[in-house]
Amino acid sequence: MYGHAHCPILTTERDPRPVNNEIPPPSPRERFYRRERRSVPAARAFAREALADWGVRGRADDVVLCVSELATNALLHGVPPGRGFLLRLWPLPCGDGVRVEVHDSGGGVPAVPLEPGGSDEGGRGLLLVSELADKWGVTQREPGKVVWFECVVPAD
Repeated sequence: MYGHAHCPILTTERDPRPVNNEIPPPSPRERFYRRERRSVPAARAFAREALADWGVRGRADDVVLCVSELATNALLHGVPPGRGFLLRLWPLPCGDGVRVEVHDSGGGVPAVPLEPGGSDEGGRGLLLVSELADKWGVTQREPGKVVWFECVVPAD
């Protein structure tokens, strides 16, 4: 049963369809991108289109910026030659936000730099994600990893 603590969907024992006439949640959207420069703007456009289709307006710019940063990081650090990355988005339960995942096959665990004001060029993208997203993290997979974030979007 699909639901959330603050918006459960009630069902009957004989008929598992929602009794409160709620529309089922939108399906996740995903797209694979090759290790190419044009993949980052394409990922941004794909994310913006999915958000618009789902009616997510609040914080859309934050989500798209975070997608851009994670896609760039995947291309620079996580995608070996000849491979690519998978971008997956889906709305959180009850339409109160969005979750984004970037899957790549590279090793290592990304981290926010300890000194954000330093001269090192690396890590600033994750610093932005950590500031803009409500939650973010890294999950190991074989091969590679999934870097994800969630943004809660308050109801209009």
